[in-house]
Amino acid sequence: MKPTTVSHLRQWKQEQRKFASITAYDASFAQLFEEQGIKVMLVGDSLGMTLQGHDSTLPVTVADVAYHTRAVRRGAPACLLLADLPFMSYATPEQACISSAELMQAGANMVKLEGGSWLYDTVKTLTERAVPVCGHLGLTPQSVNIFGGYKVQGRDELAAKQLLEDAQNLELAGIQLLVLECVPSALAHKITEALSIPVIGIGAGNATDGQILVMHDALGITGSHTPKFAKNFLAQSGDIRSAVQLYIQEVEQSIYPGEEHSFS
Repeated sequence: MKPTTVSHLRQWKQEQRKFASITAYDASFAQLFEEQGIKVMLVGDSLGMTLQGHDSTLPVTVADVAYHTRAVRRGAPACLLLADLPFMSYATPEQACISSAELMQAGANMVKLEGGSWLYDTVKTLTERAVPVCGHLGLTPQSVNIFGGYKVQGRDELAAKQLLEDAQNLELAGIQLLVLECVPSALAHKITEALSIPVIGIGAGNATDGQILVMHDALGITGSHTPKFAKNFLAQSGDIRSAVQLYIQEVEQSIYPGEEHSFS
């Protein structure tokens, strides 16, 4: 299988070809996802909640993410693999380089970090040192204590303007992808059109170039709370392989996410 690269994602954006991505944490699921046609996977710090049982992503360490990155890479050798830089692992550009080296050496093709324009120097430093970077704006789970919970971001005019400005500044700094989480659909559409790089949405409507879901949300095993943007594809299909195929199909055809999964 030919490896997927960020060049493919750029081409898909130009062709207006939407793509589905998903989080993965072990070799077995990663292999299953790749066999069904998932080209982009993320080892998210969401593992702190989905695998470790914490109530936030904050306890996750670089070593945790590196461990799961190695496992996912063995299961899905051809996917474009993103790995999260956990809480306070990129407080300075120097620290970001050390943390990113560990994740890239574990098998990641790109690191993902949360935050806006303040990360300009960090992104530039990483990019200059051959570390591809994915930005993450909107609801950034590492900032849960600043936000006072998991809340939709960018709903007022000032906040929306700031998110667009942050996205453009991060692109100037060198990010090659951007994740937008829990922002109004119209704002996500505007940001997607304003950037030349691919934008991946989660709770950001269906106008983004791609979508991502935490695998547990896509399979309906989220526990007591199901996010509004989540959809249980397993309930409609009966087995995991069919569920993943359905997820890919609905993203490519702009069926998912629907209005019921999006924010105004």
